[in-house]
Amino acid sequence: MGVGSVVACLFISGCTTLADLQKPDMKIANIWHATLPHDGRTGDLVSWWSDSFDPSLTALITAAQAKNPSLETAEAEIGKARATLASAQASLFPGLGGSGSLTHSGTGGDKANRVAVATTASGSLDASWEIDLFGKTRQKSEAARFRVHERVADWHDARVSLAAEVADYYVQYRACRQLERVYTAELASQSETIQAMETAETSGFTSSADLALGRAGVASSASTLTAQRAECEILVKSLARLTGGDEPHVRNLLVKGKSGIPTPKTLKLSAVPADALRQRPDINALELEIAASLAEVGAAKADLYPSLSLGGSVTINSSKLMGTSLPWSFGPALSIPLFDGGLRRAAVGSATAAYDAAVAAYKSGVLDAVAEVETALVRIDGTRRRIGDSTVAARSYRAYFNAVDSNWKAGGASLLDREDARRLAQLAEVSLIEVRRDSVRYWIALYKALGGGWNANVVSPKALQQKSKENLL
Repeated sequence: MGVGSVVACLFISGCTTLADLQKPDMKIANIWHATLPHDGRTGDLVSWWSDSFDPSLTALITAAQAKNPSLETAEAEIGKARATLASAQASLFPGLGGSGSLTHSGTGGDKANRVAVATTASGSLDASWEIDLFGKTRQKSEAARFRVHERVADWHDARVSLAAEVADYYVQYRACRQLERVYTAELASQSETIQAMETAETSGFTSSADLALGRAGVASSASTLTAQRAECEILVKSLARLTGGDEPHVRNLLVKGKSGIPTPKTLKLSAVPADALRQRPDINALELEIAASLAEVGAAKADLYPSLSLGGSVTINSSKLMGTSLPWSFGPALSIPLFDGGLRRAAVGSATAAYDAAVAAYKSGVLDAVAEVETALVRIDGTRRRIGDSTVAARSYRAYFNAVDSNWKAGGASLLDREDARRLAQLAEVSLIEVRRDSVRYWIALYKALGGGWNANVVSPKALQQKSKENLL
């Protein structure tokens, strides 16, 4: 059997091996191309916040999208992946190199030994091309292309996460200031009561024990208020960190914004499609990693077979003494792996293991995504039900305190009874604020779990898939 027959046989067996590298028998996406959430437009990403919250939050999210270093890192990773792709694609084409030289030479001395100055010029061109018989280079290029789109999906995921984080801190800040106002009003009321008690204690109408209890309550409330203000300042620092570090600008936006806890309006549970998870950029990235790993398995298997390359060179030498010469060479070179101690087989095993890990990561990611959506839905429903009860509780405890306070002023109740009623009323108001805060935070968690920025008026995920596929082909 000649060399040509061996190459043909190996080529056929190699193609059969690569043909066996099919998509795993599991429930995954029909295509491997990423769905670009919001069609890649930042405006669509912040539209939900614009409709649901207030302009200050939208401005903070816009600032974060423009200045946060995490997005710069994600963009740099895209550039790195594109450079890797360009390098992989360059291997598909022939390489051409050239060199040239110009030399003056001669010999001095006596006339008998003297050699006149002569000029020697030479130039050469070298070309080489490894023919991609079994698709190794093509598979590597395909893996690099998938990784570019994977990095783009990571960038979208970073944007969604960043917007959700800014909104979450913003909601916490608004709730924090509401709690601060509750504690401030309570402290002011207690301080007025203490002044009245001090006057009454001088006249002998109030016992020193009641006055001490009242002063302890004032001190405790003052301590709580101080801690609350510190928490609000920490939230301001967190927002400044996410939006590029311009704290004065953040404070200015917070002052201009609405003082109440923002409430989402347009994200309707009844409008969420069954395939909403296809909008999640992290799920798209996991899909793309499977595709890239599959291509790398193909490249590793192709490396088990011979490689064929073509090479040639042309050299021009010219001088007065030797004249002109034009040597050249051209021909194929076949490299057959005979023994490498199992190195190539190990590379196939490593690539296959990486592919299995990518499949497992995808399955885990889908399960996590479903759990996140369902958890957010349960929490939203729970807080919706709690808000009504908490509102009734806060109103009733405040009425109870007012009644006890009036009775205490008339001498029919002790200060201890009044303090207990005051604490109950305050706890109920704090609980109501916290439930409202948590309700909006769970809406934000749902926004993130759905991939960010989705609403019923946006192009459906399937349409985006088709558009993305057409753009990538």
